[in-house]
Amino acid sequence: MRILYVTTTFPVYSETFLQREAHALRELGVELTILSQHRGEPEFDGFEIDCFSKWELLTLFWQLPIIILTRFSVFRTWFKELFTHRPPSGLSFWANMLGMGVAVVRESQIRSLKPDLVHCVWSADPASFGWVTSLLVGTPFSVGAHAYDVFDRGGDWLLRTKLREALLVHTSTESAYARLVELVPEEKLNLIRRGMYRFPDFKPLRNDRDVLRIICVARLVEKKGFPYQIEIYAALRDAGVAFEALIVGEGELRDEIEKELKKRALNNHVFLKGRLSQEDTMKELAWADVLFHTGVIDRNGDRDGLPNVIPEAMAAGVLVVASPVSGVVEAIKDDITGILRDVNEPVSWVVECQRIQKDDALCERIRSEGRAWVERESVASRNSAKLLQAMRERLSLRDKA
Repeated sequence: MRILYVTTTFPVYSETFLQREAHALRELGVELTILSQHRGEPEFDGFEIDCFSKWELLTLFWQLPIIILTRFSVFRTWFKELFTHRPPSGLSFWANMLGMGVAVVRESQIRSLKPDLVHCVWSADPASFGWVTSLLVGTPFSVGAHAYDVFDRGGDWLLRTKLREALLVHTSTESAYARLVELVPEEKLNLIRRGMYRFPDFKPLRNDRDVLRIICVARLVEKKGFPYQIEIYAALRDAGVAFEALIVGEGELRDEIEKELKKRALNNHVFLKGRLSQEDTMKELAWADVLFHTGVIDRNGDRDGLPNVIPEAMAAGVLVVASPVSGVVEAIKDDITGILRDVNEPVSWVVECQRIQKDDALCERIRSEGRAWVERESVASRNSAKLLQAMRERLSLRDKA
C-alpha cells in the first residue's frame, strides 16, 4: 500500500508520536512518502522528507488560472466552501490556505506518485491539502482530528467540510471522539490511541524521596496551566516539603514563568531546562519521582488530548499527578494508574506529594498499574496496525461502491 503522509512540520520534538507512527507503518509494509508543508528536515532516522519550499507557491500565479479555465467545476466547488465558512482566526485561515496552495503546486507530483491514500495527520493545513488533492486528482484522503483541531475556537476552519469529504477520520482520545461523533458518521470515525515505539526501562522506586524530584514536560503555553503549577510549588515550599522541580519545554510564556518564579522566590527550587531532545527528556524522566501535568482549558477552548509524556512517564515508572482535563482521565484513573487533583486546590497536591514521599506500597501499586495500562493501550506497532487496517477497509468499501 502506498501512502502519502502529510504533516505540517516533520519532525517536531513535541510530536514524537508521529515519528513512531511513521516507523510502525513502514515496518508494516507501507510504502510511505512524507510531505512536510512548513519547514522540517530533509532526512530523519532513515526517512527522506519532502520539505515543501514556500517559493514553490509562486507557480500558483499560472497554475490557478489554468485550473479555473480548464476545470471550472472543481474550482467552483472549492471556492464555494471557502466563502461559506468564516475562519475562526487569522492563523487558521493562513494555515489552511497554505495546505490548499501546496496541493495545487504539487498536483503533477501526486499524479506521478499515485498514492492509494493521502493521510493528513492534522485537520488544519494537512487536511486542506488532502481535500483539495481529492478535488484535483481524485485520490482519497484520511484525516487525523485531535485536541487543537477540534476544540480551539470551536474547531479548525472548514473542519466540517474536510471531515465530510474524508474517507476516514482518526482520533486518539475519547474526549475528541465525543465531539467528532456529532460531526462525522460513526462508521468512518476511528478511536485509535497513539503509541510508543520502544518502551523505556521501568526504573526502580527511589528509596530516599525526602527531597522529592518533580518534572513537568510541556510547551510553555496557556493550556498547560503554569500559573496553577507555580502556586503548587509555592504551597509545597510553604508546607515544608523538600523538592526540586524541572520544567522541560519552550514556549511563549517562558519569560513570564521565569519572572513569576523569581518573584515567588522559587527559582532555587524550580529550574527551566528549555527544549530537550527526546533522548535527553527520557533521561530527565528517569531522574524524576513525579510528573506534574497541570493542564487546563484555555480561553479559546483549546486543551490537551492525552499528552505524549504521560504514557511515557507511566512506562518509565514515574508517578503522574495531573489535573482531570480532557483525555488525561482516560489514562490516569485516580489512585490506580496515577493521581488526579484539581489545579485550583494546591493543598491537595501537597498532600499527594507527601504521600508519595512516605508510602512505598502506594507508589509501587500505582507504578505497576500505570505500566500495565501503557502496555495494553500504547504500543505503536499494534495501534498503527489498527489504523492501517481501518484504512484498507475504507478503501475496499470505496472501491466496491
